[in-house]
Amino acid sequence: MSEQLTIQAPARPAGPGSAVSGGIPTRVLPLQSLAPRSAGPQPLSSRGAVPHPGLSEALRARIARDFMPRWTHEWGGRFFAEGRVPGPQAVRLDGNDYLSIAGHPKIVSAQIDALRRHASFMVQSGIFQKTDSPGLRLEADLAAWLQAQGVVLCQSGYAANLGLLQVIAEPDTPVYIDALAHMSLWEGIRAARAQPRPFRHNQPDHLARCIREHGPGVVVVDAVYSTTGALCPLEEMVRVAEEGGCMIVVDESHSLGTHGPQGRGLCVGLGLAHRVHFITASLAKAFAGRAGFFTVPDEVRPYLSLNSFPSVFSSCLLPYEVIGLQETLAVVQAADDARLRLRQITLRLRRHLTLLGYPVGQGTEQIIALETGREADTLALRDALEAQDIFGAMFCAPATARDRAMVRLTLTAGLTDSEITRVESVLAAMAPELRPWDWPAARRQRAAEARASALGSGLGPDLGAVAMPQAVNPKAVMPEPAMPEPALR
Repeated sequence: MSEQLTIQAPARPAGPGSAVSGGIPTRVLPLQSLAPRSAGPQPLSSRGAVPHPGLSEALRARIARDFMPRWTHEWGGRFFAEGRVPGPQAVRLDGNDYLSIAGHPKIVSAQIDALRRHASFMVQSGIFQKTDSPGLRLEADLAAWLQAQGVVLCQSGYAANLGLLQVIAEPDTPVYIDALAHMSLWEGIRAARAQPRPFRHNQPDHLARCIREHGPGVVVVDAVYSTTGALCPLEEMVRVAEEGGCMIVVDESHSLGTHGPQGRGLCVGLGLAHRVHFITASLAKAFAGRAGFFTVPDEVRPYLSLNSFPSVFSSCLLPYEVIGLQETLAVVQAADDARLRLRQITLRLRRHLTLLGYPVGQGTEQIIALETGREADTLALRDALEAQDIFGAMFCAPATARDRAMVRLTLTAGLTDSEITRVESVLAAMAPELRPWDWPAARRQRAAEARASALGSGLGPDLGAVAMPQAVNPKAVMPEPAMPEPALR
């Protein structure tokens, strides 16, 4: 690692010279080259003569109004997701394979065998699948694992959430949704033309007040929130939903496989499976596949099969995908060592970052948010980390609120002690320049802690206060002793 780290934000129009925002130096570049193109046919592609009739004036105006200011002012004329290509020494904190099972030999072998045995499979809508199909067998196994009456497989977690909410809500249904719930859940409410009634993040008391005001409906929460790693107070949410006469939907995308006995998730782990009406999940996280599902009681399945449009109008999963997921289920069930390792890594890195002054107390699980706030500052942080071969994912609107951009770090069981030490060392070296204790997220966290202290409620052990040190000596925060790295396969 270099002795001096320079963290440079993208260009933004703030007058001549340079400026400092949030402790990150920024510079200003001319923006003329990024002006919107005039109407009419666009230049031919470099790949050959590919004509295009051009865009409507309305679409061009919308792009100029809603997108170009971010492109030029915040992102410096490049798409925010563009960055360096990870090399062989990169520490990857930008994926969701939490148990590090992608490419597991048993899963790959099952997929290859399925490709050979099911070459003549009939591709069709999932509602036409027969009782002996691989998809229905996987649905039955998932239902038994989750202590549910039934499961419906979908093309993705997004499709599962949209298709479920489209069926269980209607235009006069109030849907009480956590303010940080995943976008697919909000889109499901919109598909149902229902009434979204957002409540404050992880605050069951506010949920109860909303239900008293608007009446029974549907409560929607994530078990683990995808941007911050916050754990839902699920037992309290279920109690409030029951007292208010509401059904409850729990998205377990980021807890399935990682939490609960055999990775069954929080609903089973907390003994709530028989009290939660619907569980949804993506199988593109700990299952490292490409699918999603939701649980369903027997009495609604025929109705849902006709009215959940993603299920009706999407083709079923292919046999090699389903059989691969069937084998993945067995691998996940047996992955206790990986779950333990993931939890150890999570506690270690969260504790270390808290000591360095990073405001990570908004979450407790394997997803860690480095929330700088401004998109330009977040790009600068992402680029500086990548320059040190550490790769996180930049999240900004619409994945976050407009002024709450972040670099999201996702931890996986396959990370080694030396890789975690590299992350700790790099972020320690960056802290004096970044001054994370001055980030808006840190100020909000301190304010929340002050309110909690005034109420005498205290804080949990993972929500340590964000200190404001005058200087940070990277050598002052020593890494914890090495932990055993169990075989994951």
